[in-house]
Amino acid sequence: MNPSPNPASPADGPLPLIAVTMGDGAGIGPEVVVPALLDQDTLRRCRPVAIGDAARLRQAARLRGIDCEIVPVSGPEEAEFTPGRINVIDLDLLPADLPWGQLSAVAGDAAYQYIAVAAELAMSGAVQGICTAPLNKEALHAGGHIFPGHTELLAHLTGVDEVSMMLATPTVKVIHVTTHIGLIDAVNRIEPGLVERTVRRGHEAMVRAGTPNPVIGVCGINPHAGENGLFGYGEEEEKIVPALEVLRADGIDARGPLPADTAFFLAGRGDYDLIVAMYHDQGHGPVKVLGLEAGVNLTVGLPVIRTSVDHGTAFDIAGTGKADAGSMIEALRQAAEMSSAPAR
Repeated sequence: MNPSPNPASPADGPLPLIAVTMGDGAGIGPEVVVPALLDQDTLRRCRPVAIGDAARLRQAARLRGIDCEIVPVSGPEEAEFTPGRINVIDLDLLPADLPWGQLSAVAGDAAYQYIAVAAELAMSGAVQGICTAPLNKEALHAGGHIFPGHTELLAHLTGVDEVSMMLATPTVKVIHVTTHIGLIDAVNRIEPGLVERTVRRGHEAMVRAGTPNPVIGVCGINPHAGENGLFGYGEEEEKIVPALEVLRADGIDARGPLPADTAFFLAGRGDYDLIVAMYHDQGHGPVKVLGLEAGVNLTVGLPVIRTSVDHGTAFDIAGTGKADAGSMIEALRQAAEMSSAPAR
């Protein structure tokens, strides 16, 4: 197995630029973005630039009792990275008296605009990663943007037809062939083309993050990966094996189909860089047991890696200064780890 990528350092070249969207301004997004962008460990790994409203970020800093300088910039190229400074591409879309913790079409539209700018920066190569604070789907819809969430919105804005979800712990990364559909539907949807494309997206993400030859373990569908036809109806041979044959012929080290119960054990001890799960709970359950403490998911298949927190806008505590920034800090750390360094 290849060693995990190490955080970049100035001696290795420039740190990746990460666009950090503020999310819904009526929620806790501004309150978790401010401490995340000031976190010293974050600044050792990447160069984060916020996209949002400078005035709202200043309000959030005051709520949290944080003394910092929030400086509008026109783009990442203008940003300066010094202690106590937050660089923000200021879209200035929110009214000064926007209530905290209340559904707002204005905030929903603004959240969309922040993402649109991040997508433009990604498409142009101006940033190497995107990290998103939470948006509110109802507010997004009220603002005239009918998307289920960040993933579909970013795919639309970047012209990508298909993306994959990846979860990460300190020891294991997992990419999913299917996610938010029922188990019977998931089994029906799995086919060699989808398995192959998912593995390729995972392989590309690992290479971009600094693991040039990742070892990829691919789970089966049935218990014991079917155990040579003893369990199931030959799904592994029909749906997974043809994809693995194509991938291996192309030089991708994809191994399987593996019994899922042992695949995660082997990955946890370091035998695999990436595990491919066939359906939601096959991947999510073991990952959370193995230590997804801060809760981060990644979207792969976009022009750049995108990471996000695992919580919502938390309107019930927005504006109180009580929001925990831990998940935002971890999401930004994962964005830094999984993003390639910019060209020198």
